Amino acid sequence: MTARGLRKKRIGIVVSDKMDKTVVVEVTRTMMDRTYKKVVRRKKRYKAHDGENQYKIGDKVTIMETRPLSKDKRWRIVNSMT
Repeated sequence: MTARGLRKKRIGIVVSDKMDKTVVVEVTRTMMDRTYKKVVRRKKRYKAHDGENQYKIGDKVTIMETRPLSKDKRWRIVNSMT
């Protein structure tokens, strides 16, 4: 299998588009709490590259791991889900 096939992918929602060529994508995952055995939601925010500034707040997108593009940016948008 090639290295491109091993890259991580996540599905999330754009929560900020104020930066130039960058959007913030919030990814939500569910997990079981160890102690109380209750399903809880965990959120994480990723900065992703958006070269044409085409994605806006509320868009559902798929992001893929990539080489470091800046200090915080290690993800890029593959496509939109909506």
